[in-house]
Amino acid sequence: MYRQRKRTTMTVAAIALVPFAAACGNEKADGGSGSADGGGRPVTGVHWNVDSVTVDGRTHRAYGAAHLTIGADGRAKGSYGCNDFSAEAAVDGDRLRLTDATATGRACEGTPMAVERALSRALAAGPLTTEADGGRLTLTTSAGDTVRLSERRDTALYATGWKVTAPDAEGRAHLAFDRDRGTVSGSLGCNRVNAEATVRDGHITLGAPVTTRMVCEGSLMDTEKRLLELFDNQVDYRIDQQTLTLTSANGTSVRAVAVR
Repeated sequence: MYRQRKRTTMTVAAIALVPFAAACGNEKADGGSGSADGGGRPVTGVHWNVDSVTVDGRTHRAYGAAHLTIGADGRAKGSYGCNDFSAEAAVDGDRLRLTDATATGRACEGTPMAVERALSRALAAGPLTTEADGGRLTLTTSAGDTVRLSERRDTALYATGWKVTAPDAEGRAHLAFDRDRGTVSGSLGCNRVNAEATVRDGHITLGAPVTTRMVCEGSLMDTEKRLLELFDNQVDYRIDQQTLTLTSANGTSVRAVAVR
């Protein structure tokens, strides 16, 4: 469930994504209203998950963490699912134009690159007509191709798998909080762990950890020792969209991301 996705670095040219600048010219952000749906609902400053893209009558489900955020500063950033991108963003009423994009050139294991190309092509085909309603956003090209997105809110602490990203445990450390049982369980990177967890007012009181007794390579054991410092302690927690930060009274800080 928590296997780390392997990535291989490639040159940007090898990814063969459609550059925004080639499709849209050199128009810059013009300080538009930030409301692009004609009904006054803002589309800027919102983290939009990409749900699907339809190009030439064929609909593709978005892959991985495909998303788009349009900043009030005239910049857009996001991910095609594997590769990240950024671009200039001009909002004018219910029109959005993205230009001068740059993208990374990674090849991610199992990523359908055809979906990335379709999404890149649709976003490059501006101006895009926008329609936002009830936490959903639809971008439509002049040719009728569409990108459908939904607003991403902060992930719930409970019923979520949290993969630890700092300290680095090679993707092996993860935690899950159970509201009904009042517990936290998971892996410290080597050994499994269970403990009581009482959540109240932005704090989590973690009980003494109960762990297995395996011995792993040195780096994992070092990470495990740091993670164990969270337990038998009161921990502040903060969730920013899909990132959980845990900070204990003794100064130990741990970051984790939500996994599907």
